[in-house]
Amino acid sequence: MKIVIATIKSWNIKEAKKFISKNKGLEITLITDEKKLTYRKIRKINPRYIFFPHWSWIIPEEIYKNYECVVFHMTDLPFGRGGSPLQNLIVRGIYKTKITAIKVVKGIDAGDIYLKRPLSLQGSASRIFKNGSRIVFRNMIPYIIKKEPVPIPQKGKAVSFTRRRPEQGNIVNLTTKKKVYDYIRMLDAEGYLSAFVETAGLKIEFSNARSGKNCILSDAKISIKRKRRIKI
Repeated sequence: MKIVIATIKSWNIKEAKKFISKNKGLEITLITDEKKLTYRKIRKINPRYIFFPHWSWIIPEEIYKNYECVVFHMTDLPFGRGGSPLQNLIVRGIYKTKITAIKVVKGIDAGDIYLKRPLSLQGSASRIFKNGSRIVFRNMIPYIIKKEPVPIPQKGKAVSFTRRRPEQGNIVNLTTKKKVYDYIRMLDAEGYLSAFVETAGLKIEFSNARSGKNCILSDAKISIKRKRRIKI
């Protein structure tokens, strides 16, 4: 069987390489660059499946209409369609979720479902993503390849998330220990802008949050803001 894995985050690339080394009987192509995911390349490979454990770009229509494309989304769909699923779940006080494997269609996260697997949302975002990656590569992808399940339509009311903006990581107005802890940890991963506070001259970014007796302990990066020069 020929398959393609398209992913970009370091933890997924690491798991993908392990998966490739353990599955010599499969012809696996790993794509980690947006520019290399082209219809011409996919047509030449002619894969049975194209798996997208994490992909930040739009998948070309000619690819998902001609090949079976499977994306993995970190919510119990149809609840939580859209961007920033991990952060949107945590800010809502949701600490358990499911990774849903769905068929790629035109609508955002609207495709039919192959399977779901539970995922804890405890710990830093980095830890959560790594745990999720292990579930995808060691359980979900092998299951789909072996069983070739027919995906079924989503059931229930669709709830959509909006991709969170960098400025929403500002924790200056948070008033509880739990909220502060959650905001720091949910942004503590590769490729994400950290939770922060700002003063007139400083920007303080937080990571590695730990719960103290009556406080939150964390690492802090303090940057001096550059003063803008006014041209006369």
